Formats: sequence, structure tokens, C-alpha cells
Amino acid sequence: MTTNVTIRIQESDFDIAREIAALTAGRSDVGAVVSFTGICRGSEDGAAIAALTLEHYPGMAEAEITRHADTAMSRWPLSGLRVVHRVGRIAPGENIVLVVTASQHRQAAFEAAEFMMDYLKANAPFWKRVEAAGGAKWVEARDHDEDAAARWTKS
Repeated sequence: MTTNVTIRIQESDFDIAREIAALTAGRSDVGAVVSFTGICRGSEDGAAIAALTLEHYPGMAEAEITRHADTAMSRWPLSGLRVVHRVGRIAPGENIVLVVTASQHRQAAFEAAEFMMDYLKANAPFWKRVEAAGGAKWVEARDHDEDAAARWTKS
């Protein structure tokens, strides 16, 4: 069902406006576009960081994100969906992730974007290591991220 769904995992930065334009090009059925961009903060748990490094299993991560994108496409009346997620070393202030959803109406676009971000934050197969003055450490999943993702499975 991956019609008009784009999933990319890459080391390089992305251009938000270009991604939105690519999703909506030639479309007259789009009445709402919602985008979310995650940006690397300069601190983690109150301590300054130098960078974060994101790792993934190539192929597996794309397949898992596509599976959730297909769920979003079937759950909401979307015209399209894009996910661009960076891997590698990312400095504070740099983009990490972009989710763009397009629909005829804003509610579907907002809800689908939120659904995708909750999944990406809590369950996507990425591993995050934070570099700080005291060294580097792997970051564990957080309960509030798990709770946010779980709300989409409640009836």
C-alpha cells in the first residue's frame, strides 16, 4: 500500500521545503500538510552535549518504518506521507527527523503525523548515543515515549 509514501534514512541533512514540495507537487487534492522536524538539542537531561550518534540496521529500519507508514495510510485519509530520518553523528542544532503528512483535511494530517512521530520516538529500530563532557552513553527508551505510542493501540 506504499502509494505516495517515501521513507529515507540518510546521513546527510534534508531540506524541509523541498520535501514538502515533492510530496504535494501536481496535487490538487491536498488541503492540509503537516510537518514535524526533530532537531538535536544542545543538552540531554540538563547536561550539555557535543553530539548524538544514531545507528540503525539498514533495510530493517526502512521496512519497519514503511510498515507503520502503511498503517497510517490505511487509518487516515492521507494523500501522502514522507519520513526522512538521519543517522550518523548529528551536532546540536542540526535536523534529525522529518515527518510530513498530506490530506484533504487538517485533522487527519495532524493525527497521522503525531502517530508516526510517537512510533519513531518509542519503537523505531534506532539506537542513540550521546556524547558529553563525561563521555558517551547509550540512551534508553523513556516511559513517556512508550506511553505516547501506546495510546494509538488503545480502543
